[in-house]
Amino acid sequence: MNESFPLYIAGAAALAALLPRIRRRLQLSRAKHRSLAGHSKMSRRVAKLLPFYEFDESGFYAADAAPAEVAARRRSGFEALAALYAQRYARTRALTEDTQSMVSDMQFTGSYRVPFQFSRHVRSHLKAGSFVQASAGVTLTDLDGNVFYDLAGSYGVNVFGYDVYKGCMARGAARVEALGPVLGAYHPVLADNVKRLCAISGMEEVSFHMSGTEAVMQAVRLARYHTGRSHLVRFCGAYHGWWGDVQPGVGNPTAAEHTYTLKDMHADTLRVLRTRRDIACVLVNPLQALHPNAGAPGDSSLVDGGRRAGYDRAAYTDWLEQLREVCTERGIVLIFDEVFLGFRLAKGGAQEYFGVRADLVTYGKTLGGGFPVGVVCGPHRLMKRYRDDRPADICFARGTFNSHPHVMGAMNEFLQLLDAPDIDAIYRDADTVWNARADGLNRRLREAGLPVGVANMGSIWTVTYAVPSRYNWMLQYYLRAEGLLLSWVGTGRFIFSLNYSDADFAEVSERFMAAAKKMEADGWWWTPPGASNKRVRRAILKEMLTRR
Repeated sequence: MNESFPLYIAGAAALAALLPRIRRRLQLSRAKHRSLAGHSKMSRRVAKLLPFYEFDESGFYAADAAPAEVAARRRSGFEALAALYAQRYARTRALTEDTQSMVSDMQFTGSYRVPFQFSRHVRSHLKAGSFVQASAGVTLTDLDGNVFYDLAGSYGVNVFGYDVYKGCMARGAARVEALGPVLGAYHPVLADNVKRLCAISGMEEVSFHMSGTEAVMQAVRLARYHTGRSHLVRFCGAYHGWWGDVQPGVGNPTAAEHTYTLKDMHADTLRVLRTRRDIACVLVNPLQALHPNAGAPGDSSLVDGGRRAGYDRAAYTDWLEQLREVCTERGIVLIFDEVFLGFRLAKGGAQEYFGVRADLVTYGKTLGGGFPVGVVCGPHRLMKRYRDDRPADICFARGTFNSHPHVMGAMNEFLQLLDAPDIDAIYRDADTVWNARADGLNRRLREAGLPVGVANMGSIWTVTYAVPSRYNWMLQYYLRAEGLLLSWVGTGRFIFSLNYSDADFAEVSERFMAAAKKMEADGWWWTPPGASNKRVRRAILKEMLTRR
């Protein structure tokens, strides 16, 4: 016998043993989105390589090599906006300037409203301020008395209108006033809250937390505890709070070693779920149906016209049904993260709206009736934090302010509100109303020849652009000048409250049209012949390489 034959046999056996692992690894690689958003480790490396640079005042207006006449129009329009901002928002911006150096959140959001190459010049001249002093109906009022239509929605809190929440807070506070700030023991109103939440979610148990981020953390921890598995699956672009395992890419200083970031709405992902044995849970943020496999849109990353969004309810329902099937088959915990979207689509949330049941559901935002809160709902088998036969084997979770009496009081007022007939009517007609409003605005924009449109998932909207301009982000400042208040992500996300009347929305539509027309007149949507998003991105890459 050839002396090398035993070595050959051993090598073949070793290779045969490795093949399943290699196959699973290749499946995992195919299930990752090809963009940097789907490769968290690579995105963090690339982010550290990007050099800082910015345009001087003359370059600011001609970053796309615009001719002198166009650059002059842009400069004139920008200076007119700057003068208007200085006069109209004087008190609000003065307090902002006096406070900003002591508030890290204000510094961060102020710096990332637009692409970094333009940020300093914009911050120096288009200061509107971060303070408001009153809300009423669908409007907010700043310190200078300017009244804005609110398109920020308090980041998802404001589903039914600020007056509703002010009422919930006031009535709830009155109900718990005798107990005050007592923690640890529960106010009796909690008992009704949990019954209502169990009925709404279709679950058996509830745990309260101080934020949506905490609620998601606990849901994942429970899934790991009861499955004995290590990894969670999140989908490319989805947001589940700022803690490490659900934010594995840019923004997290350390690697998330137990997270798989996979493609949303794709068969490759289902293959991974069916073949791996280390997956404890799958996290779903239903808002991703508006922009699958893309991060939350913001103007700071709007370097061209490449923002895409579009909602297909039937396709997303089919995807959730497939996820439900494979998770059931493999014993994986399916978690619906409804912290942002919960109670906006339907009283029963995404489970009711899409007709798919989750194993655990997290809520937050609006559920607190105006106060901060996080909630996990689930069955007894997944919510239990200890084992009867292993007394030291526990899944610990507590919080000093969990179940705060004032939060519980306002929550109860909100939950009772959900049973009102007029709320049922709002839910019943919501899709029809908001789709018609989006379609109407898009039609007006097309008829006016303006290179901008909107995509929506109900009352949550994203602005899209039809031109590969490096200045699309300027629209947020024209909208502000027309009395439309946006969040710090600019035109990436509008969050309307469901109490917008037809008259309210008609006024918003008029102001949106006026802002877009002024932006076009000032030359920001001029593009050179043969312009494309790819050419814009190549030009930016060349700028970066030159700076390095």
